[in-house]
Amino acid sequence: MQLPKLPVGEGVEALVDLIDEYFGWLLDGVSEGLRFLVGGFQDLLLFIPAPVLILLSSVLVWFVTRRGTRLAVLTALGLLLVWNLGLWDLAMLTLALVIVSTVLALAISIPVGIAAAGSDPLNAALRPVLDLMQTMPSFVYLIPAVIFFGLGSVPGIIATVVFAMPPALRLTNLGIRQVPRELIEVADAFGTTPRQKLFKVQLPVALPTIMAGVNQCIMLALSMTVIASMIGAGGLGYQVLVGIQRVDIGMGFEAGLAIVIIAIILDRITQSLAPQHEGR
Repeated sequence: MQLPKLPVGEGVEALVDLIDEYFGWLLDGVSEGLRFLVGGFQDLLLFIPAPVLILLSSVLVWFVTRRGTRLAVLTALGLLLVWNLGLWDLAMLTLALVIVSTVLALAISIPVGIAAAGSDPLNAALRPVLDLMQTMPSFVYLIPAVIFFGLGSVPGIIATVVFAMPPALRLTNLGIRQVPRELIEVADAFGTTPRQKLFKVQLPVALPTIMAGVNQCIMLALSMTVIASMIGAGGLGYQVLVGIQRVDIGMGFEAGLAIVIIAIILDRITQSLAPQHEGR
């Protein structure tokens, strides 16, 4: 005897209709805001001539890597290759998507991570949610994004933000919880307020761990923008997708190589920004 099917699908459809009816104005506002941010940032990157932006990127890498001349030269050569392959505009769109998604993900995950570090009940409540978010296949994030925001760059950003949040949140929580108790006791002995203790003791000591979370957030955002090309996010990910659909090995490899170059540059920059504390 077969049991009756539970109306899960019907319930989800009713929930979506309810959200769309009462919060459609909010979703439209979020969509327009994100579209404006990505479009504006992409226009800014494309407004700067490619050679000038390549030079500025190399100088930035040289500066943040503490005069890492070799890495700065490799950055210039890598970006020149992207430009030579005719992928510059797509690369700037991908970079805009990654930066906007990362900033939004960090704006949510770092404050929540700080709150979780100071509250055991909140930490216990967040743990299964984060476990679910990190074990769920990345393609699943595309479904609610498409339902509420349609196709294009906006649902890609929403899916990327949700996908990239967990490591930054976890490592922010972990970094603050690993601050030596002796430092907390000294700060309390000097009569610091909770705000002073957070910004002058806990966050500076936990910064290397937090920056590791920032690095992971950026890498996950970059990987998700490729997957989000399936719902019209555009950029280099869409070029890879077209290469797969057409079985065009050259097109897919060139776009994938450009993504790798951007990933390496962003990875080295974020790693260099993390302070190193000896003897921790």
